[in-house]
Amino acid sequence: MANVGKYAFLAGVGLAVIMAFVSIPNAALILAVLGLIVGFLNITASESQGFLISAIALMLTAASLGAIPSVGEWLTGIGVHLAAFVAPAALVVALKSLLQSAKD
Repeated sequence: MANVGKYAFLAGVGLAVIMAFVSIPNAALILAVLGLIVGFLNITASESQGFLISAIALMLTAASLGAIPSVGEWLTGIGVHLAAFVAPAALVVALKSLLQSAKD
């Protein structure tokens, strides 16, 4: 089962990068499903705080890379698609963390 999460992460990152250059039908849905898989399978309780902070930073800065000359448009595309991949995983991890806090 650990390999499924690992491959889902690699596929999500790869797809997000490819989508910066090529339009893929239903890719946003695929990114969301891969993000959910990553959130459920890859992120442990001890990793959740670091993951959530990283996800917030990525989502806040994803669209602001356009100011970089020559490559800004591509970096923005990659960042926006990575944020679309990470957001569902962050939702799952945040909910798992809240449920764990409620148990304590």
